[in-house]
Amino acid sequence: MNEVIERAVGILSPLCGEHCRIGLILGSGLGEYAEKIENKRFVNYSELPGFPQSRVEGHKGRFVIGELFGKTVICMQGRFHYYEGYPQSQIALAVRVMKRLGVEKLLLTNAAGGVNLSFSPGDLMLISDHINFSGSHPLIGENDADFGPRFPDQTNVYDRDLREGVRLAAKAAGVALQEGVYMMFSGPTFESPAEIVFARTIGASAVGMSTVPEAIAAAHCGMKTIGISLITNMAAGILNQPLSHEEVQETAAIASEKFTKLVDRIVTDVF
Repeated sequence: MNEVIERAVGILSPLCGEHCRIGLILGSGLGEYAEKIENKRFVNYSELPGFPQSRVEGHKGRFVIGELFGKTVICMQGRFHYYEGYPQSQIALAVRVMKRLGVEKLLLTNAAGGVNLSFSPGDLMLISDHINFSGSHPLIGENDADFGPRFPDQTNVYDRDLREGVRLAAKAAGVALQEGVYMMFSGPTFESPAEIVFARTIGASAVGMSTVPEAIAAAHCGMKTIGISLITNMAAGILNQPLSHEEVQETAAIASEKFTKLVDRIVTDVF
């Protein structure tokens, strides 16, 4: 695994330079934000030996490196998912590569189903915490002490100070912002109505199939992380209608303007 990381770092490092401190991981339907990056340099995941590949529609499968508001960023335009058959340790690879490249602050984004009955499709939710209900964990196996301890603390995975900054940034941008707990299921099926009742009962505000492995890996190696969920649909059983990936992408497209406004503010004012 370390060999894969070092090879990726060797390819990406000359493109990042010495001042790449910001990482972005863009979720389903949100990848177009990467088009805002200036002086773009692209590296497809397929160019990195041993690296996982994105196979889901709406995930382009490449790193985009460049400048946003005068700051060097590295962006994942498409992520990997546990349901694609990758162990979560492989999903964590990209975060560890970013750490080795010098990234200190990480923004995770995703499309999620709303569990909180006060939410509506198109809402943005600041992740305050998560519940890992995927059945696995990115740190299973031998610990690499170069990245972090065997038993890492999880009380501040989504950095408190950065979250306060995001609240202020949303207010300044005129973007309404929900806040809550994100619960990860393994997928690839959408959750059942009974699972959604369970999720709400134990404190989840939104559900999805990603983000948690990257957040755990980032916390393990000392990166400061924030997470934003775009509520693309109400979860199963709340509305009398079936769920689809097409709905996720359609809602993401509709909400892209306010998502962009918020991420712009995060990069300029919080990071």
